[in-house]
Amino acid sequence: MFKDILVHVPTERPMRGVIDGSISLASNLHAHLDAVAVGYAATGTAYVMDGGAAGAAVFETERERAVERAETTLAVFESEAKNASISYACHPLGAIPADAAGSVGAMARLHDLSVVLQPDQEQVSFDNDLPGEILFQSGGPVLFLPHTFRGAFRANRVGICWDGSRVAARALRDAAPFLARAEEIVIITINEADTVPGEVSAHNLAKHLGRRGLSTRTVGLPATRSNIQPAILSLAADESLDLLVMGGYGHSRFQERILGGVTRAMLEAMTVPTLMSH
Repeated sequence: MFKDILVHVPTERPMRGVIDGSISLASNLHAHLDAVAVGYAATGTAYVMDGGAAGAAVFETERERAVERAETTLAVFESEAKNASISYACHPLGAIPADAAGSVGAMARLHDLSVVLQPDQEQVSFDNDLPGEILFQSGGPVLFLPHTFRGAFRANRVGICWDGSRVAARALRDAAPFLARAEEIVIITINEADTVPGEVSAHNLAKHLGRRGLSTRTVGLPATRSNIQPAILSLAADESLDLLVMGGYGHSRFQERILGGVTRAMLEAMTVPTLMSH
C-alpha cells in the first residue's frame, strides 16, 4: 500500500494539477504526503565560488533567494493540504540543477510512490527534467500527471501496458495497490505474437492476476514502432482509462541523455496519468 508519498511541486511551471492530484490521492489512501519544491540557483553563479569568500557569499545569497522561491510555491500546496486535513510536510530546496536532481532523487528512494508533472517541452525549465531524473534515480514507481490534468486523481479503470519485459514486470508489481482497488483492468499488448515470449504472455499474466482475485480483459493491438504510443493513448481514450501502467525505459539524462522511444513519446504527449517504473 502507498502510505508514504512524495510529490514534486514545480516552481517554474503551473502547479495546480500536481497539487490537486497528489493531495486527493493521499487523502483517498490515508497516506502521508511530502512535498518538495526546488528554487534553482543560477548555474553560472556556482562557479564564482572559485573566487574565494566573496564568490561564496554571492552564491549563498543566490541560494537563499532560490529557497524563498521554493517556499512561496509550497505555501500554495500547504494551504490546500491543510484544507484536505492530510498528513504532510514541506521541503523547500535551493540548489543548482545537478544538485537538485541528486537530492530529490535520493529523497524519492524512501517513499512508496513519487508524483510528478509531465514535462512540457515547450517551456525551458529544469522542472521539465527533474521528473525523469526521479524516475531513473528513485528505484520506485513514479506517477506522471499530464500537464493538462485537473481535479481529483482516481484509478478506477487501469490499463497495463504489457510486453513481458523486466521493467514492465516491475511496473506491474509497483502498481499493485492501484490494481487491488480498480474496478476494471485492461491488459494492453502491441504485436504480442512477435514481441512477447510465451512464458510471459498476456494470457499467463491474466491467470497470474486472477490468482490475486483480479479480473482482467486483454486487448491486443497491431502497430508500427512509431505508432505504439498513439495506439496506446487511443485505446486509453476509447476505454476511458484513468491510469496507465508501463515500464520506463532508458537511462538518466545526465548519464546518456537518451530515453526509450515509447517512454519519451509518452512523456511528451501523455493524455492519461501514467505510472512508470524503471
